[in-house]
Amino acid sequence: MRLTRLCALGLIAGMGVTGIAAQAASPWQQPAAALAGQIANLLGPGQAQMTVRNLSSIAAGELAAIRSLLEQDLQARGVTVAGADSPNTIRVTLSENAEERLWVAEVIEGDETQVAMVDAGPVSAAETQAAGGMALRRQTILTTHAPVLAALATAEGLVVLEPEAIAIYAQAADGWREQQRVRIGQIRPLVRDPRGTLLAAPEGQGFEAWLAGAACTGSFSSADGAGGWTVSCHESDDPWVISQAVTPPAEAPQLPALQAAAPAASSAAQPPPLKAFYNGARDYFTGVITPSPEVDLPAFYTAVLLPRAEGGAALLIGGIDGKVQLLENGALAPVDGARDWGSDFATLHSGCGAGAQVLASGSGEAISDSLRAYDLPAREAVPASAPLAMGGTVMAVWTAPDGKSVLAAVRAAPGQYEVDRVTASCN
Repeated sequence: MRLTRLCALGLIAGMGVTGIAAQAASPWQQPAAALAGQIANLLGPGQAQMTVRNLSSIAAGELAAIRSLLEQDLQARGVTVAGADSPNTIRVTLSENAEERLWVAEVIEGDETQVAMVDAGPVSAAETQAAGGMALRRQTILTTHAPVLAALATAEGLVVLEPEAIAIYAQAADGWREQQRVRIGQIRPLVRDPRGTLLAAPEGQGFEAWLAGAACTGSFSSADGAGGWTVSCHESDDPWVISQAVTPPAEAPQLPALQAAAPAASSAAQPPPLKAFYNGARDYFTGVITPSPEVDLPAFYTAVLLPRAEGGAALLIGGIDGKVQLLENGALAPVDGARDWGSDFATLHSGCGAGAQVLASGSGEAISDSLRAYDLPAREAVPASAPLAMGGTVMAVWTAPDGKSVLAAVRAAPGQYEVDRVTASCN
């Protein structure tokens, strides 16, 4: 009996040591413990509900283990993960760029939000390659204290659309310096999350901008050798231009359903721009676009043209209900693999793979957001790159005029905003 008990105790002890060793071998134990320690210091003992969002190349099968480690480490520090009735919330985001991982926790107590973050180690080349055939890079081109709705780089300067003004920056030795600011003068009150569009003028000299209830134009003149901008704004309920061709004219994509509505033109003529009516009181597009696709579209936040290898283009729509749908060959169908997309995405003509991808932000608002490239060979979004950490909340993304890069407006911190340029390299 005594020998049996000793053997059993030895077996249990051996299993315990083995379990501890296996747990210690986990690459996530150290970052989970470090993040839990920061969270406990911010929150103190008590209860909190916790969500974990994965914007990294970490396999979905490992998320349960990471969550379990976080819960155990939090409980050891006096924080119990409870249900939705808890007054406190912990939102954990697992993100990464091409080189390293970053785990961010938003600790919410009432109206107060505090942030904890830890370095979760490097991303191996094998993992980056497995996540897709291309790598994303970002470069901050402007930092400002005003929210940015859109930006446009021209030969004469950088035009930035803000909720209540248009700012024009000139290139200086130390970066961009504000040269001119024009108030838009909207009469209607702004919604909480205003949107705007800023595009190059059709003739290439200047810009056109649209906001809720207003439209603006800008032109540059170099008369007498002293260049200057003329900007004018007026009330408008006209539809916004939401998509322009960015490929060479002979290859410019058109929706087959829209070709009949377009005026007759030679093969070298640019297709008409795609326009959509905006509901400024509710901050989304109504679903009515021109030229008409002859298909009823739902209300949406974002719509982009996605060129197809066989010719023509499909229309990709991010609905206000969170669904991503593809309009192609006269039919509107849901896109698989896009459930974790945010409301902002743009087309990137990278030259990798099929030639063009969609860059999409993550779902929900997060202090540490990311962009990721996706191929859409049919009606399925297939990751084409690892997630690119953006260092803040992505407020908007749009395609640059040449199509070879995507610009993003990012809220890096309270009262601090950035315009980042995102490019891709093929692996």
